[in-house]
Amino acid sequence: MSDQEQADTRLEFSRLKQEHADFDAAINAMIAMNCDPLQIQRMKKKKLFLKDRLMKLEDRIIPDIIA
Repeated sequence: MSDQEQADTRLEFSRLKQEHADFDAAINAMIAMNCDPLQIQRMKKKKLFLKDRLMKLEDRIIPDIIA
């Protein structure tokens, strides 16, 4: 992976990590306000999708090292 690709990947990782934290805060606020459980479930699903994407990006950033 080139330096530019790695920088782009790290930038996307940071952006998605912030978005994941924003979803977490929004979900907690929705729970506190007793919002529609279906909406909360949809938000949790989106948050889980972001987490999966974060893990894939992290795998690209941190190479596997076989000992």
